[in-house]
Amino acid sequence: MANLIPWKAERRAFPWLDEDFDNMFEGFFRPLRALEQAPRGALIPAVDVSEDDEQYLVRAELPGVKKDDISVTLEDGVLHISAETKSEQEEKQAGRIIRQERHYGKYVRSLRLVNAVDEQKVKAKYKDGVLELVLPKSESVKPKQITVEGE
Repeated sequence: MANLIPWKAERRAFPWLDEDFDNMFEGFFRPLRALEQAPRGALIPAVDVSEDDEQYLVRAELPGVKKDDISVTLEDGVLHISAETKSEQEEKQAGRIIRQERHYGKYVRSLRLVNAVDEQKVKAKYKDGVLELVLPKSESVKPKQITVEGE
């Protein structure tokens, strides 16, 4: 009896099976989104994109960014948003920084639009840290009602 070793729950042959099996392959089967990957160290702003028959509406969070530091371009069906926040440093700081949680740096986000956009009618508005872009669809991609003739 002295040679018997009691079985303990910690000694499992495959401990990785204890974890949530679904999380084991998290992200493995997701489609690649090369356009959503930002350069190393860049911040990726959160965006909301909606669409109706007439236009796309894109809202991007850019907290702490000044309007003049935002760049928006539309090229070959890809919307590029970039912005930059600069740290606020005082030359004569009386104390020491205990905690700094705000992010400073460059925001970069690119989105491929499925339908063509009328670039001449694009509107951009920035208020309270949110960039809002209205991207009207070109006439060639808007749905058209077709009248059926016959008896």
